[in-house]
Amino acid sequence: MTIWSLLHWDGQDRRRPDCRSSTGLRVVPFSQIGGSRTRVSPMIAVMTTTRRADMFTADGKPSDEDPREHRSRLGDERTALVEALRCQRLTLKLKCAGLDPQAMAQRSVEPSTMSLLGLVRHLAEMERATFRKLMAGQDAPRLFMSDTDRDGDFNGAVPDPQVVTEAWLAWQAEVDFGTRFVAEAPSLDVTANDPLNQHGSGGGPVSLREVLLGMIEEYARHMGHADLLRERIDGRLGQ
Repeated sequence: MTIWSLLHWDGQDRRRPDCRSSTGLRVVPFSQIGGSRTRVSPMIAVMTTTRRADMFTADGKPSDEDPREHRSRLGDERTALVEALRCQRLTLKLKCAGLDPQAMAQRSVEPSTMSLLGLVRHLAEMERATFRKLMAGQDAPRLFMSDTDRDGDFNGAVPDPQVVTEAWLAWQAEVDFGTRFVAEAPSLDVTANDPLNQHGSGGGPVSLREVLLGMIEEYARHMGHADLLRERIDGRLGQ
């Protein structure tokens, strides 16, 4: 089957080379794009020929300047999980690099209150609740959230230098604690009790293995948000 480009539904057979869309563009095979008789949308032409600067390289290929490229490989299960989480944490720092408090607190689009600063505060809360409170069993009150403001991590992310500094200090402290806890754990089979199913246990015991996978998932989800937030601020993309 021939793959056709520039498709725009107008009720005609998409596989006929002489059909036209409602925009007046002739539907043609990809192989014919660029010919002198083919009308290609300017937007499509730009998208296929240009690419904004990457965080480390113009072509998007792996770079020695990317600190995530220098990591332990071909290790055991613990090494693989720890390295995956370390790289996700590092990505958060890279996405926020070089930004002033105003940019850090810049929100996405209404009605969302999400910002890069909010993500730092939110992930500090997640690290704390997961490793310090759940796994270590410590009495660790929330950092930014409360019963009256469950979105305090995002709502309180205001463009104040002190707020930014406090957020990074809190996040780093929780990351350091989690890193130590995992390194000192006798095995990934260490369990904690999650009766209220706040950590995806289903309402019961949860292992350190599952917790690490959950944290990787939490970061990965929000790094997609961070990609868009950073691009909106200054157009910067990242690997």
